[in-house]
Amino acid sequence: MNYDYNTQRKRMALPEYGRNVQKMVDHIKTIEDRDERNRAAKTIISIMGNLNPHLRDIVDFKHKLWDHLSLIASFELDIDSPYPVPEPSKFVEKPKQVPYRQGEIRYLHYGRIIELMINAAAEMADGDEKEYLTTLIVNQMKKSYITWNRAQVADEVIIENMRLLSRGKLKMTEGVKILEVRELLPPVKRKPMGKPHGKQQNKQYVKKKGYSRH
Repeated sequence: MNYDYNTQRKRMALPEYGRNVQKMVDHIKTIEDRDERNRAAKTIISIMGNLNPHLRDIVDFKHKLWDHLSLIASFELDIDSPYPVPEPSKFVEKPKQVPYRQGEIRYLHYGRIIELMINAAAEMADGDEKEYLTTLIVNQMKKSYITWNRAQVADEVIIENMRLLSRGKLKMTEGVKILEVRELLPPVKRKPMGKPHGKQQNKQYVKKKGYSRH
């Protein structure tokens, strides 16, 4: 008996349309009459639209469906499409690399968000709001440092790092205390102890009931 496994079948260009659509597209490529081929293509477009109704929210979704039909047919379908047949390179073009300015981050364990917060706080006018934000930043820096390095850190180190990043514009208010590690990080959950089993449990039961083996 011969079994038909998916791994042995032709690879589908767009699996979201399913194997049946792929078979229909493969079939109309063999139709010799051009008018019949065009009618069959329009029927498949309708089916594809019903299978993916979310495409209706896309601007000019019909154009998208015809592009998908060309892709499923490996750009080998000779029909009178209402839209220009897309270039195959359009679907294989590598995405543009998103620049990431990692090299400009002075302390990786703090991250860019902390640096942006420090820059914003440094430009604020002196007052309660600036002091409050500075305290939040210092505590977040300590939490990030411990989480990244998995090690304790002296408060003086965090304060000095903040001073360097702010170019001396931020400083801790006298008397304000940085939070302890246990206040910054959630406690480690301990695994629950299982109930005693076997003979040990039986001994406890006998002792509780006051039974004797004699």
